[in-house]
Amino acid sequence: MTTNQVLIGVGLILVLAVGSQILAGRLRIPALIVLLPVGFAAGVLFDDVDPEKLLGPAFSPLVSLAVAVILYDAGLGLEPARLKGHTRRVVVRLIWIGVLVTGLLGTLLAAPLLGMSRQAAVMIGAILVVSGPTVVGPLLGFVRPKDRLQHILIWEGSLIDPVGAVVGALVYHGVVASSGHHLGSGTALFLASVGIGAAGGAVGTALLWVLFRVLRLGEVLGTTAQLAAVIGVAALCDVLREDTGLIAAVVMGLAVANLPSFDVPARRPFFEALVSLILGLLFISISATVTPHSLRHVWLPALVLAAFLVLVVRPLVAAVSALGTDLTREERGFIGWMAPRGIVAAATASTFSAGLVAKGIGGAAKILPATFVVIVATVTLYGLTASRVARRLGVVRPSRSRPLLVGGDPWVVDLGVALKAAGLEVLMWAGEEVQRERIRRAGVELAPGELLGAATGGAAELEGITAVYFLTAEDDFNALAATLLRGSVEGAVHRLSAPADSHGVVAPFIGGEVLSDPDLTWQTFARRYDEGAAVLGRPAGDALLPGGDLLFLVRRDGRLDPVTEGSTPLPRPGDTAVLLAPGGRGSGSPAQ
Repeated sequence: MTTNQVLIGVGLILVLAVGSQILAGRLRIPALIVLLPVGFAAGVLFDDVDPEKLLGPAFSPLVSLAVAVILYDAGLGLEPARLKGHTRRVVVRLIWIGVLVTGLLGTLLAAPLLGMSRQAAVMIGAILVVSGPTVVGPLLGFVRPKDRLQHILIWEGSLIDPVGAVVGALVYHGVVASSGHHLGSGTALFLASVGIGAAGGAVGTALLWVLFRVLRLGEVLGTTAQLAAVIGVAALCDVLREDTGLIAAVVMGLAVANLPSFDVPARRPFFEALVSLILGLLFISISATVTPHSLRHVWLPALVLAAFLVLVVRPLVAAVSALGTDLTREERGFIGWMAPRGIVAAATASTFSAGLVAKGIGGAAKILPATFVVIVATVTLYGLTASRVARRLGVVRPSRSRPLLVGGDPWVVDLGVALKAAGLEVLMWAGEEVQRERIRRAGVELAPGELLGAATGGAAELEGITAVYFLTAEDDFNALAATLLRGSVEGAVHRLSAPADSHGVVAPFIGGEVLSDPDLTWQTFARRYDEGAAVLGRPAGDALLPGGDLLFLVRRDGRLDPVTEGSTPLPRPGDTAVLLAPGGRGSGSPAQ
């Protein structure tokens, strides 16, 4: 290809990847629904978009290294210790039972249906066990199922990606080792692949420990050095044994996230942005390699395979996983109707199929187009039907706002009581035990003590929270926590204003949504509360009490509109106004 063709091809892939993600975000649909058809159409219409022509033999190794970065980032978000209570048993079962049952039944059907060899069928069965949070998350955000379902499905998606990728890598090496070798030598080669991946993960973990704990590099250099370590170790492992770098990357991510000796930042904006870009580029590039010719004899059998996975395998896995738990029949039904395939299935299919084709495995060329059809079919089907199924089963979360109030002072607790009395499902968090006990006595739901730490790591604890309000006496904590959590919840994150003469380290200098009038600082709230003021709710049509301040409007439909530094919502008939009113507190206040 000429230089101009390469420039046009690379530029077009990048623009299509980011543009598709922007469009999907505006439409509030999973990016896959846009990325896959756009990439396929681009591959048909523009020869310059074909990554195999653009990159030649470099395409497959680059895909492998890109997936290694994605899996490392996924591993960083996995802390199994957070899985507690009623979700743990179901999630763990969905992982191991799902992998075994889906892989086995998918293999048994794929061989005769797609006309491929046993080895190729085993490979596609292993590839199709994965789902993924990049697909499940947007779907659940649109459907808004009840909290327990949200937590179970988000955790399953977060855990199944690295688990499925490791299973895929192990199966790939098992298939390669079994072709042309006796059982003994094949087993030895398989174990060698596992050993190289695990050893590479251990070496990479030690290297990251040096970066984090010994060199203590700055944020920018430390992040780029971390990225270089992951790619370098994955590349070295792939040189020693093909695609063992995926195993090493997952091991490194899990180790960094779970070993106490590591000190990883709560938010990783560089990795988040990088992974988002890689996802878009991979989907456009991989979709562009799927040609109409390759789909001609595959699309119908692959649709039958997708229907089998959706209608038989997933409901079976969900039913078995929920045995002996307190999940209702409706909750089990919804879990059985939510298993879209995502980026790891596409990327591993692209990587492993190329290797198996080169090894001469029969039917290996059908793995990628068949996986492409299953991804498109499952994402489209669940995207179009999940909301309707959830409503039919009665597992949709009420559309009313669900705010999280951070703070446990008496006036904050009374604010929570007032919002709850207005019909909202209020959640509160406080660090001191005396404040937590005050919240319990008031009858407001108390968030777990580790919620904020878990939420900054991207876990499922904040799923369902529509807004967060930081109302503690520590202005710097409010400002920093608001910055960390921004983007982790569906709605906005607000904090109290710091006093004009504040000498805080952070609060006076950081932006963000400031709650209420800037003069209403924590000190002002506490002083006025000591003087007898109260936080109370009253019909919005009533006159504002003299000396009172409007804090929130609870809309008739359950939405919560706060008064902020830049705007004051206008009341409408049926709204409830939440006020800081002078002299309105009686001796029976629950916060006392």
